[in-house]
Amino acid sequence: MNERLKRFIDEKMPIIDQAMEGMLEEAEIPSSLKESMAYSIQAGGKRIRPMLVLATLEDLQATSEDAVAVACAVEMIHTYSLIHDDLPSMDDDDFRRGKPTNHKVYGEAVAVLAGDALQTLAFKQLSTLKDTHPQDALRIIALLADASGPSGMVGGQVLDIEGEHRSLSLDQLETVHLHKTGALLSFCIEAGAILAKANEEQIEKLKDYAKNIGLAFQIKDDILDITATTEQLGKTAGSDAEREKSTYPALLGLEGAEDRLRKHHHSALESIKFLTDDQPLLGLFADYIVDRNA
Repeated sequence: MNERLKRFIDEKMPIIDQAMEGMLEEAEIPSSLKESMAYSIQAGGKRIRPMLVLATLEDLQATSEDAVAVACAVEMIHTYSLIHDDLPSMDDDDFRRGKPTNHKVYGEAVAVLAGDALQTLAFKQLSTLKDTHPQDALRIIALLADASGPSGMVGGQVLDIEGEHRSLSLDQLETVHLHKTGALLSFCIEAGAILAKANEEQIEKLKDYAKNIGLAFQIKDDILDITATTEQLGKTAGSDAEREKSTYPALLGLEGAEDRLRKHHHSALESIKFLTDDQPLLGLFADYIVDRNA
């Protein structure tokens, strides 16, 4: 990992972690539910989504007192989606981030409710924005609802389930992942840009960047599912093939998937050439997404 990016993550991650833990502590939640929610929040992870919110602001040379709340909200949504994704009725995974999945520890009912609670708590946080114009705050709330709901992540998860045991075309596969993975990543970039008071031309370029890193992220995940070990991934390797999912390597071959990965990486970098920094954090994140080994 690039040294500048590592310093940025090392500085910001404790802020995000402490803020989310504080939000849980402040809320009146039954102890068993709070424990289940905290278990998944504290399970680690790369925190890519909240970091992208903060990196967008930094690259646009802006600050916002609401940035941490927005970053925490999107990480809560992401965490809820992982809890639900691991359930027996979904991907039926036993491990996440190297630890037993939430339902393996707390049971299916509490795991479902922990995911539900994290989702609603995320929107509660967005209702507390104070440094953002009310119109922009409403825009961010609507964006997160779209990105995480039926026209975004949840819709993508349904398309993903329906695509099992079927051979999807490349266009169909991209549609799945633009919704399932890309929508929430796009939210991070666009929300950061709104907080930074970026103009619409800048936002459009950043949205193109987000679309390309969203697809690159999923292609890399598909590649790692067949090239990395369970220990490296922190979850069961080879699960895509076991569930007969359409993946980029399955459609294009491993070499073809890697070519596609490089194409989206290049397009992402082209989209942010307008940024004044010679080495923008968003560019470093794009590099990290395609170079990671877990």
